[in-house]
Amino acid sequence: MLHAYLALATFVAVGCTTTASKIMIEPFVAEGAPAAIGPYSHGVECSGSLTFLSGQIALRPDGTMLEGDVAAQTELALANVRTLLAARGLSLHHVVKTTVFLADMNDFAAMNDVYARTFGNHRPARSAVEVSRLPKDARVEIEVIACR
Repeated sequence: MLHAYLALATFVAVGCTTTASKIMIEPFVAEGAPAAIGPYSHGVECSGSLTFLSGQIALRPDGTMLEGDVAAQTELALANVRTLLAARGLSLHHVVKTTVFLADMNDFAAMNDVYARTFGNHRPARSAVEVSRLPKDARVEIEVIACR
């Protein structure tokens, strides 16, 4: 146990004292994706290795909301995720973590079917939570973190 603690302490100390590397944060907007509906960017790339995407809902590229069930909304939200990833030269296979926000946890199974089909054998870490309301009264919102 002490050995593991010392290894972690050494790792943290080295990470905290490294001044030679500079963190580069680059916000981006993806062409062909629906515009952000607030004061934020589509995503942010951190030092060329991690990409954080803003949550995506079922907005069409023209900014109109897709009405319909959670399965259809999940498909469009994930299509928007793919568009944003592609703008950075990434794909769903680069995704390491997703967070799925549902307006109703009873929609989990339908969302999960589309999600599983879309990601195939790739299984990033995931959280799924019910929230009281989503922008534009969406039924689902999905955010991702990708690693280059």
